[in-house]
Amino acid sequence: MQTSSISQRRRALLLAAGASLIAPLAHAQAGEDIVIGGSIPMTGVFAFAGVGINSGIADYVKIVNDGGGIKGRKLRYVPEDTGYKVDVSVAAFKKITSQNKVNLYYGDSTAFSRTINPELERTGNIMMTGASFATELNDPVKYPNQFLVGPDYTEMFGILLRHIAKEKPGAKVAFVYSDSEFGRDPIDTSEALAKKLGLTVPVKIMTAPGSVDVSTEVIKLRRAAPDYTIFHGYILAPIPEFITQGKQMGMTSKWMGTFWTMDSSTVMKMGEAGDGFMGVMPYRYYYDTSAKAPMLDKIRQLHPDYQSTAYIQGFLAAMLFTEAAKRTLDAGKELNGKNFKAALNSIKDFDTGGLIGVPITIKGNSIPVGRVYKADMKAQKMVPASDWIAL
Repeated sequence: MQTSSISQRRRALLLAAGASLIAPLAHAQAGEDIVIGGSIPMTGVFAFAGVGINSGIADYVKIVNDGGGIKGRKLRYVPEDTGYKVDVSVAAFKKITSQNKVNLYYGDSTAFSRTINPELERTGNIMMTGASFATELNDPVKYPNQFLVGPDYTEMFGILLRHIAKEKPGAKVAFVYSDSEFGRDPIDTSEALAKKLGLTVPVKIMTAPGSVDVSTEVIKLRRAAPDYTIFHGYILAPIPEFITQGKQMGMTSKWMGTFWTMDSSTVMKMGEAGDGFMGVMPYRYYYDTSAKAPMLDKIRQLHPDYQSTAYIQGFLAAMLFTEAAKRTLDAGKELNGKNFKAALNSIKDFDTGGLIGVPITIKGNSIPVGRVYKADMKAQKMVPASDWIAL
């Protein structure tokens, strides 16, 4: 399947090249394709997300092209599998950009976004987003041609802490995080914010990223007796172990997570322990029919089966890419990184078709909006536990 699609793509490129040699005038009038490149982890540890991201981008590109493209130009999506390895991702970027005039790019990790940033600045041709919500990337000065498709990790904590402060003023909140860059990212700034919101952080516990034996840490956690425990820097393990052992020891904490833990299929794997598990989600879930969401209706028509939050993230990334390109063309400006980003930052009260439950405004490099959802194990669904919270 993959090989044939690659050879089809090569053939399409050769045909396009041939056509442009034969009729350069017609080609110029029609407008070149707007190309979205992608370093996508279709295999490796992050494949569960990569497959969804890839499908989301491809689907939105198809929707735009079926509707006639952007001002007569077609979108073209050119992905490469990276296996979630930085060197492979950089090689994919070089390959895709050397073979295509790339306008927009999707990256697979914080490390890749950081590594490729000097190249984005040097050429100035491309605007990029990706799978990372790293706080570091939410800096328009250091990363002028990049943006995040949602709140950064510190903003995710901010949404959870505001929800907690409203639900239980003065609550005790424990932070449990992985000993990784991803895990440590929002911890210090979020502790300061908790204090500002009148909350206390009686304990912060760091574990190895996929640790299995957490009995010592659970004892520490129980001693601190938090009202809420926020996990960050994990996908699944060791969250269920913490919750199960904590409950066995009589803990009454409410348990929470951030984006990469919050896909429905991930939370449902927690089984009984996960009932009532809460977390922050910048988008509506595939099955959320609590309000009108025409874009979700479209996705449900395309896929009668559940699509992951990673799919929604890829889909929305492509939607924002398209909107930035459309605004740049409307303004008669050159298609380059700086102009795309300026166009993106002109987005004010933008309707995502219900993918995000409130109209969005993009000021810097992030979309600081989210909602707290809660696991209902009987229904096998995540259900809203708060209103939409915009920072």
